[in-house]
Amino acid sequence: MNHPMLSPLRGCHVFFAMLLALAAAPAARAADPASLPIFDAHLHYNWEPAPHFALEKVLALFREHNVTGILATSRPNDGTRALVEAKPKGLWVVPFIRPYRVRADIQTWMDDPAIQDLIETEYRRGYYAGVGEFHLSGKAAATKWVKRTVDFAVERNLYLHAHADDEALEILFAHDPKARIIWAHTGFSTPADKVAAYLERYPALWCELSYRYGITDGGKLTPEWKRLFERYPGRFLLGSDTWISQRWDGYGGIMADYRTWLAQLPRGVAEKIAFGNAERLFKR
Repeated sequence: MNHPMLSPLRGCHVFFAMLLALAAAPAARAADPASLPIFDAHLHYNWEPAPHFALEKVLALFREHNVTGILATSRPNDGTRALVEAKPKGLWVVPFIRPYRVRADIQTWMDDPAIQDLIETEYRRGYYAGVGEFHLSGKAAATKWVKRTVDFAVERNLYLHAHADDEALEILFAHDPKARIIWAHTGFSTPADKVAAYLERYPALWCELSYRYGITDGGKLTPEWKRLFERYPGRFLLGSDTWISQRWDGYGGIMADYRTWLAQLPRGVAEKIAFGNAERLFKR
């Protein structure tokens, strides 16, 4: 039988234990996200002029930095095909068709009918989820061949990965409002309030954050970007943009920088940006 004088003490012990548990819970949820898997939504494994790393070294780099998925593109598309055909264990490869054969195509693809042939030929391989990354500035997005690329993607439920300024982004959606666009670099320096306006205006727009300026100040999330991530947690993706050798050499630092500011967000928001949004978009 319990002594009546001990019951209040036992009640206090239970109460304080509950307080301690509640205090510990937020700390657990705010733990360092070093263990978070990351989906790299802007990955180039270029074979022109030549791969910087052999395929096995690239795959080892992903394992080292807990990158468990990639949006894979290359110039030409040989590098992407190599990643897909390797069927790497523990790595989810989402291939996109790059509309470039050589670097010079960046400046001319939007007026070149041969590029549309390239896109349609690659698509017949049966495993591509999108087209891009491609570069567009201003009214260069208004050509009939760009519109044909947009129409092709919409008809086949493909994503477009667009390195575009604000004007070109708006033209792409004007071609077809049903286009699903991943905005490479989120305009580089488009103000956060304008990014928010685009996200409201275009429900099929997602923002990829490689080379995106102004997100942090001295390693700390700026208030406007923290608000933006918390308001639209389902609309952002991370990326490395390994377009040159130096980006491969600094790959670990790129991922570490992301994890620094992901740790400043609520865990659920960080998980969506790190990998959850990619799973929702690309899992079939």
